[in-house]
Amino acid sequence: MSASHQTPRLASLGTPLHRGAGFTLIEVLVALAILAVALAAAVRSAGAAADGALDLKERLLGTWIAQDRLAEYAARPLWPEIGSRQGAAEQAGLQFTWRETVSPTPNARFRRVEVQVFPARAPERRAATLVGYAARSE
Repeated sequence: MSASHQTPRLASLGTPLHRGAGFTLIEVLVALAILAVALAAAVRSAGAAADGALDLKERLLGTWIAQDRLAEYAARPLWPEIGSRQGAAEQAGLQFTWRETVSPTPNARFRRVEVQVFPARAPERRAATLVGYAARSE
């Protein structure tokens, strides 16, 4: 047989062997490593988005609780005692604690009321703070 008329060798299954007709093991491993890094980044990004959504929800609900506390002074003729008090509240199925600080103002007919709200799952992190004023009706 001449060199120009050679037939390709056959693999064990009867198909011709061709060099460069597929991916090497190294190429496949590199592709899998790149895919793993990309998927890990996507999972991390999704987790950060979920944490951000929960934080936003807690801030919104905390603001509602603080508004409710201040609205009590506007709706009822309550004259708050100077000092601090705290309590618990539930909003949309989530538990919160609130701390209210009442302080005097230069005008004796008004008192400053500051309400801070903290989520029960992270009591060191303040979700909302609102300040209002209670007026004494005479």
